[in-house]
Amino acid sequence: MTRAALLVLADGRFPAGGHAHSGGAEAAVKAGRITDPASLEEFCRGRLHTAGLIAGALAAAAVLGADPRALDAAADARTPSPALRTAARRLGRQLLRAARTTWPCAELDALAREFPKGAHQPVVLGLAARAAGLTPGDAAHCAVYESVSGPATATVRLLGLDPFDATAVLARLAPELDRVADAAVEAARSVAAEGVDALPAVSAPLLEVMAQAHAAWPVRLFAS
Repeated sequence: MTRAALLVLADGRFPAGGHAHSGGAEAAVKAGRITDPASLEEFCRGRLHTAGLIAGALAAAAVLGADPRALDAAADARTPSPALRTAARRLGRQLLRAARTTWPCAELDALAREFPKGAHQPVVLGLAARAAGLTPGDAAHCAVYESVSGPATATVRLLGLDPFDATAVLARLAPELDRVADAAVEAARSVAAEGVDALPAVSAPLLEVMAQAHAAWPVRLFAS
């Protein structure tokens, strides 16, 4: 295992397509729910403890060798919004393309054959981390960080927010991010004995509702 591989996987310049997605921030900005650094922080905190926790647990479970098909079905069950399921699979397909080139292995090839239209992004992320020799904690940290870094980055474009302020939001959330990643790994370790029902199933109904509305917008800056 090389820790530098984590930097490659988590780098915003890794060609996984995340730059095209705002993590719900575009709809939240239009609705007036994100207007400044303080409201951005609250939005990101909500995502961290819901979507971030689920993504982190799925990714960690994939590193630990859980069945990708069962994990993908679990991700589907925890994503009520069809728009978000579509976005997650689109991101998963793009990430898988990048990962197969970066860390070629039979496991990633098999995932591509099993899910030609894309598996859920956190599942792919976990298998990519596994191929790169990373730990469940590494994968969980990468997933939970993505859950908040996407919205923070998007608001710089959407609101003209000072990038220093957006980055400061992420720094303030860092201790919570560590705790959420640890909780995600703990849940993932239960999958071997208890199955995917051991994974977190926390919900964020407003994110789901806003995602459906956002998908119908005739003009938007971000795909989700």
